[in-house]
Amino acid sequence: MSTPEVIVHPTAELLAQAAAARLVTRLVDVQAARGSASVVLTGGGVGTATLAALAALPARDAIDWARLSVWWGDERFLPSGHPDRNETGARAALLDQVPVSATSVHAMPPSDGVDGDQPEVAAERYAAELAAASRSEDHGPVPTFDVLMLGVGPDGHIASLFPEQPALYEEERSVVAVRGAPKPPPTRISLTFAAINAAREVWFLAGGAEKASAVRMALSGAGPTQIPAAGAHGRQRTLWLLDRAAAKELPPGLQRIASP
Repeated sequence: MSTPEVIVHPTAELLAQAAAARLVTRLVDVQAARGSASVVLTGGGVGTATLAALAALPARDAIDWARLSVWWGDERFLPSGHPDRNETGARAALLDQVPVSATSVHAMPPSDGVDGDQPEVAAERYAAELAAASRSEDHGPVPTFDVLMLGVGPDGHIASLFPEQPALYEEERSVVAVRGAPKPPPTRISLTFAAINAAREVWFLAGGAEKASAVRMALSGAGPTQIPAAGAHGRQRTLWLLDRAAAKELPPGLQRIASP
């Protein structure tokens, strides 16, 4: 388990821009070392803004998009193209603007897909897709993702793992259906801790004063049942990328202030 690093940016806009630049550098470095790279996307305001900032960067062309695998940490179980789906936002912000291969974009199944309105079956399908991608290199239930990005909710939830929910206790499956989520829509699909913590690097992206309490608790020893963000970490690196508002309850000694 890696020790969390906290980097604070002045505003959410600058946070998204810095995260985008950091992502370019990381993916280019991985591709130079191993030929291909993988990233797990997140939704939310800062997550989608990061993708839009990446699309606007001239340096985005340094990424070999044909050798990038794209996954998601969670998805709202809604029809394909629904504006509330994380996939829809990611395609509009970035994926439709870059030459990423269609076969390398692994969206979670929609509610109008081949599985119909059966999120448990859809979760099993996504788990099988992860396992198939992992067999050639990682030999585990999921690939060893190079970067896995997570938003953080005001209640400390990550992906669609909410406090006190049954999905937090899942130890065997890599993907689960979530019913009765406290935030709409109530039905979702999510990676579990087992899949999230397989990543080489986990990046938390959080902006706004409403996230400050959850950030503080996650970095102060709270349990993952109470604050799910406390249970996620990268094998090699765990980064908390925050704006000042989200970091306002952290002690100064825990923060590294980003350059303006």
